[in-house]
Amino acid sequence: MKVGIVGFPGSGKTTIFNALTGQSAQTGVPAKGKENLGVIKVPDPRIDKLAELHASKKRVYAEIAFVDVAAAGGRAGRPDAGPAKGGGLDPQALAAMRECDALVVVVRAFANPLLATAPDPVRELGGFMAELLLSDLAPLENRKDRIKKEAGRDAEKALIDRCMAHLEAEQSLGTLALSPEELRQLMGFGLLTLKPLLGLLNQEEADFPNGIPADVQKAAQALGLDLMAISGKIEMDIAALPPGEQPEFLKALGLEFSARDRFIQRVYAKLELISFLTTGPDESRAWPIRRGTTAHRAAGRIHSDIERGFIRAEVIACEELVALGNEKKAREAGKLRLEGKEYVVKDGDVIEFRFNV
Repeated sequence: MKVGIVGFPGSGKTTIFNALTGQSAQTGVPAKGKENLGVIKVPDPRIDKLAELHASKKRVYAEIAFVDVAAAGGRAGRPDAGPAKGGGLDPQALAAMRECDALVVVVRAFANPLLATAPDPVRELGGFMAELLLSDLAPLENRKDRIKKEAGRDAEKALIDRCMAHLEAEQSLGTLALSPEELRQLMGFGLLTLKPLLGLLNQEEADFPNGIPADVQKAAQALGLDLMAISGKIEMDIAALPPGEQPEFLKALGLEFSARDRFIQRVYAKLELISFLTTGPDESRAWPIRRGTTAHRAAGRIHSDIERGFIRAEVIACEELVALGNEKKAREAGKLRLEGKEYVVKDGDVIEFRFNV
């Protein structure tokens, strides 16, 4: 899964990228067309608990690829650029966004010495979302023009009209009720607001403990956008420290924990992903699957032979297994259960598959 970190120049998105990935990509205004790519592990305390329970040699976490998309305006090289400068999104940035499975829209709420303007996250959030909405209108308008005189296209025309009306009302397509068949019809358009979207407010160090200002939260809600806050500077400083020193640094800042892990888990959930778990002396591992996946299909994530030869899945919730201490006690307590092919896997299920070779 690939998640694009996007935003106007100067929003601090590369700082966020560095904090997430532990890389040292150049901050400031990136060169036009430049992208940074990093793969990160999704924090999962359940893997740690299972590994301790079974003395596992390896701990394998789910992963997400993050892409720091080049500054989103055609004016990417200008440090004073922002939502009021106009010009639309750069075609290269749009193409990169369309290759992502989800987008994180970073907006600035800190003083940037490279920018002449004071931070205005409400305006910036609205400006960037307006750019995304406009980018989605263009292919729909083109398609509508091509099919307006064709017979037998009434259903498609009606769908395009609904989508365009929703976009013109300044709402992302992700908030429009669409059937699976309608979603399938829209797949070829590369619609950005149909992707999972998360707003990220990049705050000053001093402001972060205070949470999201009410006016910014209200603006995000009006746009149908899920929003959370982070201080890119704090998170990058934390990421640069040895793990053993991080808790003390957080305590000195008056924070209980880093926002990084919470953010990564939020993105994972936005992608409609859950993890089922396998465990034993060799390894404890998280296997990412789409929410709603059946046991039969989940088996294929491990190996196609297990999917083909699937007989049953032996399932227990991770919390129950950890509480009971081992599989033998879980079986005696009646907590281990056998499930068939159509069982819908739940987040945190510990599964052992039975199959024919």
